[in-house]
Amino acid sequence: MATIVISFKDIEPEGTEALRPLVEKGCQALAEEFPETTRFEVTVSHDGNGFTAHGHVTGRQTEAAGQADAPEGRLASDKLLDALERQLRKTHDKKIFGRRREAQRSSQRRRSGS
Repeated sequence: MATIVISFKDIEPEGTEALRPLVEKGCQALAEEFPETTRFEVTVSHDGNGFTAHGHVTGRQTEAAGQADAPEGRLASDKLLDALERQLRKTHDKKIFGRRREAQRSSQRRRSGS
């Protein structure tokens, strides 16, 4: 199970009560989909007129980071999790399909070399 660290900056504690479980649930869903992840760090902060969410994900040969801005904390965290998912998907697919392409190339070399 991945470690999930969520922090809030310049947000009243009442505002974090509803947001924390949603962010945690989103991180857990990403951790299940991408088992190579080991740590999620998310910070949501009140920034002038809106909210900013920053995130960093690490794992076995995996690293992704992103940020999102929105008028509401929930919206900013949802946008952040979507951005992290896209980055993790890209990294994950490169690893999986890269191995397959290399295996296909080596099997073609063996066939043509015999």
